[in-house]
Amino acid sequence: MKYLPEPRRADPFDVPPVSGEAQAYGRQGVLLLNLGTPDAPTPAAIRRYLAEFLSDQRVIELPSWLWKPVLYGAILTRRPARLAPRYASIWMEGGSPLLVYTQRQAQAVQAGLAAKGLDATVAVGMRYGQPSVPQALQALKEAGCERILCVPLYPQYAASTTATAVDQVARAAARMRDQPELSFIKRFHVDAGYIGAMATAIRQRWRADGEPERLLLSFHGLPRACIEKGDPYYRDCMQTAQALAAVLALPPERCVVTFQSRFGPAKWLDPDTEGTLKAWGKAGVSSVDVVCPGFTSDCLETLEEIAMEGREAFLESGGRQFRYIPVMNDAPAWLAALTDLVARRLETLR
Repeated sequence: MKYLPEPRRADPFDVPPVSGEAQAYGRQGVLLLNLGTPDAPTPAAIRRYLAEFLSDQRVIELPSWLWKPVLYGAILTRRPARLAPRYASIWMEGGSPLLVYTQRQAQAVQAGLAAKGLDATVAVGMRYGQPSVPQALQALKEAGCERILCVPLYPQYAASTTATAVDQVARAAARMRDQPELSFIKRFHVDAGYIGAMATAIRQRWRADGEPERLLLSFHGLPRACIEKGDPYYRDCMQTAQALAAVLALPPERCVVTFQSRFGPAKWLDPDTEGTLKAWGKAGVSSVDVVCPGFTSDCLETLEEIAMEGREAFLESGGRQFRYIPVMNDAPAWLAALTDLVARRLETLR
C-alpha cells in the first residue's frame, strides 16, 4: 500500500494567529468508509480487487500459509473472469453502484451539514480499491481537518467489515507525523433514522404495488465461527429486523431474516437466502419482497445475487411474484437520516 507524502508548509515556523474555536481546535472532517469495488468490470481490475480483499485476515480468518495458495491458485486465476460479466451487468456510467452511491451520500451529507450550520469537509474512503483510506485521510488533512469522524457505512457491526475499516484508518494514521484526532461510529443498526428510511422505501413500494405475502430481510452472511468467537453481528442483524418489523407492524411469520453470500466450506449463519426462496416457492408462497438491510449502497451482492439470482431461484421453484426493493442509496429519507446521524455525533465532539 502506498501512502501519499504529507504536505509541508512553506515555513513550518510561521505561526498564524488563533481566532475562534475552529482554528483553536481544528476543522472537522467526516470520512465515509465503505467496502470498495473494482475500478472496472474487467478480469484484471477484479483480480486486483479480490487479491486485496481476500488477503485481509479479518475477512478470511485462516493462516496465510494455508489460504494464500488457494487464493493465488484457484480463486484469482478463475474467479475474475467469471465475475466480469456479472459486474458489467450492474455497472453505472460513473462506475460501480457502490462507489457512485457512496459518493452521492458524501455530497448530500456535506450539503446537509452546511445547512445545519456545521462547517465540516466530507470525504469517501474505500477499504479495498479506490479512493483508498490513506488518500481520503490525506485529502481531509489538506483541507485543514484536525478532527475526523470516521463513519463505516455498515449498520451492523462485524469484524470483517467495520473492524477492518477501523484497522485501515489506524494504519494510515500511524504513518502520519501530525495525526488528526479520530473518532468512530461503531454501528447504527437500530438508529431511528436508518430504520425509518428503510420503512419509507418499503411503504412506498407497497402503496404503489400492494403488499406481498412475505417480506424477506437478507443480510450478508458470516461463518458461524465468527459469532462463536464473539462477533456481535448476528445480534445486530436480529435487532435491526425486530425494529423494522415493529415500525411496519408485521407479525413474525411475514417478516423473515436470512443470510446470503456463502463462501467456502465453513458452516455459515442460517437460514440461507437462496434456500429459503426455493423452499417458499415450492411450498406455495406466491409473492415475496426482498430487502437487504445490511447494505447502504447497492452492489454486486444485492443487484446481481438477490435481484437476479434470487428472483430466478424463487420463480423457478413455483413462486409467482418476486420484487427486490433497492437499498437506500441516495433516497432522500436515507440521506437525511445519514446527515442527522453524522451531525448528532459531530455536535458531541465540538
